[in-house]
Amino acid sequence: MEHRALSAIAFAPDDREGVPLVPLRPADLDGWLDAQPSRVAAWLRRMGFRAEAGSWQAVPAVDGDVAMVVAGVGASPDLWALAGLPRALPEGLDLVLQDGAGLDAGQVALAWALGCYRFDRYRPAGRAPARLVWPSGADRDAVTAMAEAVAMARDLINTPAEDLGPAELAAAAGAVARAGGAEAVTVVGDSLCEGYACVHMVGRASSRAPRVVDFSWGEHGAPKVTLVGKGVCFDTGGLDLKTAAWMERMKKDMGGAACVLAVARMVIEAALPVNLRVIIPAVDNAVDGNAYHPMDIVTVRNGMKIEIGDTDAEGRVILADALCAAAEGNPDLLIDMATLTGDARTALGPDIPAVLASSDELARELVAAGAAVCDPLWPMPMWKPYAARMASDLAEINTIADWDFADHIHAALFLQRFVGEDTAWLHVDTGCWNIKDKPGRPKGGEAMGARAVFELIKRRYGA
Repeated sequence: MEHRALSAIAFAPDDREGVPLVPLRPADLDGWLDAQPSRVAAWLRRMGFRAEAGSWQAVPAVDGDVAMVVAGVGASPDLWALAGLPRALPEGLDLVLQDGAGLDAGQVALAWALGCYRFDRYRPAGRAPARLVWPSGADRDAVTAMAEAVAMARDLINTPAEDLGPAELAAAAGAVARAGGAEAVTVVGDSLCEGYACVHMVGRASSRAPRVVDFSWGEHGAPKVTLVGKGVCFDTGGLDLKTAAWMERMKKDMGGAACVLAVARMVIEAALPVNLRVIIPAVDNAVDGNAYHPMDIVTVRNGMKIEIGDTDAEGRVILADALCAAAEGNPDLLIDMATLTGDARTALGPDIPAVLASSDELARELVAAGAAVCDPLWPMPMWKPYAARMASDLAEINTIADWDFADHIHAALFLQRFVGEDTAWLHVDTGCWNIKDKPGRPKGGEAMGARAVFELIKRRYGA
């Protein structure tokens, strides 16, 4: 899957003499206006410009062209302060960022690039965005790598399931591995029965064979960081069939895998001194004569027997095998990302992934990393007494609880059985979908939590 590089869309040539782009906070507006030529101040006052967040105004030149653009960033500007401008400003406009409002040049460049993103595989994006001359002080390589990684994840999530099945998701993982000089190992179809029986059972009803992709990158002696991503390319719910409304967006159920691949791409591009491993179980949860059933019992990779409480809780089933494989490598840090539960969205809404972890300190560390890069998450408790609600009469544990509350907590407690108590482990229950357009974040697939996870890894292990 190819997408046009965001850097080519978003940025003008370095030698371009663009129109000045002046970011302003409300508190600075009057002083700035007093220092401008009278015609500029009069125009902006006449137009009612107040430097509110997201506002902008073009100042005309004498010849009728655009002399400058002023942009309000609000009282407390963040990463997204100027991210709505690429699509809001006139097509063909090239801009040069002026110092002001305390904005970080790298954040402006990243947000500008992400604000230029459109998923155009099936329909052209229409008008081109306004371009920015590369801001002085921004790290071009770092910003470009992150923007392209996020764009890749968005593309994967946005692609309909007809064109993105387990094979295509595995191919995307293989491409990330090869870009870093690594080679992905893929186990496919009936070969999964030994070692990945849970993945096989969930995926066997589809005409598209299930598979597990596994690759490693980096120095063997470096700290071990392992990423696991849920790759359900489409989720019907299985025999516990979803309603049409709940099934509609289930092409995004591989969002955890897309986020993990985005993080892996960032780590590789940044050449962080880690020994990175990526594991992605890729399946369709389909309905057919050989679909798995409620109350089936399957043996996980570590020998534990689990009872299927609901075939629509398939994500935790395939992650059980994948997390067992990950834990066998004794990682220093294990992180899984998954579009796992509706209860996490009920608790926190669609924009904030839930974080559950082996320790409260580790969860807070990820939340702090996310806050630093405007990629918000929120910690939820690993409330161990709830584990008793997943008792099974025939197996060691049921995949769901015997009540309808706090499924995000039950799912995390279930997954921890396959990680082990001593492993530093983070579970990110993420939504991966923007319900509506926001500056820099168009409606559709989103790599929610990916930049936060990368920031955590960089803080822990970066040079």
